Amino acid sequence: MKKTLKRISILLAKQYTSIGGQAVIEGVMMRSPNAFVVAVRKPDGQIRLRRDQWYGLSKRLNFLKKPFLRGILMLIETMANGIVSLNYSANIAMAEEEKEKALKKGKTLQEFEASQKKKEKVDIATFLTMAVSFSFGIGLFVFAPHAIAFWIGDLLGQNWTLDSFAFHAVDGLVKAMIFVGYIWGISFMKDVYRVFQYHGAEHKSIATFEAGMDLTVENARKFTTLHPRCGTSFIFFLIMISIVLFSAVFTLIPVGTNLPPILRHVVAVLFKVVLMLPVAGISYELIKTAGKCSDRWWARAMSAPGMLLQKHTTKEPDDQQLEVALSSIKAVLFLEEKYNLKDATTKVIDMEEIDILKLQDIETTNSTLKEFLE
Repeated sequence: MKKTLKRISILLAKQYTSIGGQAVIEGVMMRSPNAFVVAVRKPDGQIRLRRDQWYGLSKRLNFLKKPFLRGILMLIETMANGIVSLNYSANIAMAEEEKEKALKKGKTLQEFEASQKKKEKVDIATFLTMAVSFSFGIGLFVFAPHAIAFWIGDLLGQNWTLDSFAFHAVDGLVKAMIFVGYIWGISFMKDVYRVFQYHGAEHKSIATFEAGMDLTVENARKFTTLHPRCGTSFIFFLIMISIVLFSAVFTLIPVGTNLPPILRHVVAVLFKVVLMLPVAGISYELIKTAGKCSDRWWARAMSAPGMLLQKHTTKEPDDQQLEVALSSIKAVLFLEEKYNLKDATTKVIDMEEIDILKLQDIETTNSTLKEFLE
């Protein structure tokens, strides 16, 4: 425990890059301020790179870069990018198996490749997947904790109401327990464990860049799988802020006071869903502040719980997984520098896919941390 806390203190005493990513099936998605890359290990051993310029809403609408608004935008963009990347990686991972089945059924190779390209487009199925995933998350982390908190209150003989701080504290505690339990439970699944390994590889590759070292597997091995800007830490802030904000808002705003009890709770839960947007905005500002003030004791204290949670969501990767993660960050740096995306006022490149045999096939750039500071 002391060793882990010491490691966290070291991590919090440095500057961080504005490049971030996400583990996907047999790969890593990496996004810099202006580039978007998904790197996936194919069944034949090659690495498939899906490279594209990132030209998000904040590039078109400057006001979305303002504090609090940028956190809301980040949450929405992260969800959208995550679904697209997961769908893409799943298609790549399953392509070989589907190819064999298609050929056995008499389809030509050209027909199979055409059907794969259709799958990889962002269509209505992708948005339906996003809707289902979002609904599942709301049900598990908003509806369920709300109901369980009131059930606990009744069990203990407490007459908790919506304006009770105790109720929202228990609600938040239940939410945290569900989150940790969910992560712990799925970590026993073989495929999820591999995703957690790629999550660790993503953190190691980013840490290598932040340390100013060459993006090689040998260098990346040296770093920890923990990172302060991880989405796991962001979720911890979401839970803590939701307790405070929900308590304050429901005390000041009488939600559904004239409605029947069950309907009133349904309205309250839907109101909580809407409130998750400002919660995300506040959480994002806090995690940025904690990073900027990482030499202060209170900033280290704020970040430590989220870092400890990462012990569940990251696992030690092997060298092949590190190579994929390093390919993703090396590719976004290549796109940023080659096309000067920082100064681009329109979308100047289109999405492309290339296969590489090894990390060294990606051209090395002169990019440094100071160009991508958080």
